[in-house]
Amino acid sequence: MQDDLALLAAKLNQETARLDWASLQRFFARGQTIRVDPQLDLVAVATAFATDQQEQVAVWMREGAVAAVTDAQAAQWHETETVLWTVVVAPWVLVQPD
Repeated sequence: MQDDLALLAAKLNQETARLDWASLQRFFARGQTIRVDPQLDLVAVATAFATDQQEQVAVWMREGAVAAVTDAQAAQWHETETVLWTVVVAPWVLVQPD
């Protein structure tokens, strides 16, 4: 099982990309964007989402380290033409500012 997690994490790591917010707005409009605090490892969070680690995700959400992107964040990122680290864990697009 540990090997499977390591393989999944490696796959997700290879699928991360830096995208500008304009490219992500359609996912935001669908309610599919999740902000990941820069203090967290984006690939670790994506792995937790992909393997349905509900308890860990709930902890991050309670702490505010993982949350749906707010309208205010989206507007700020649009205005500043922000580029974010991204990774898709369907149906979610996880985004992380630098």
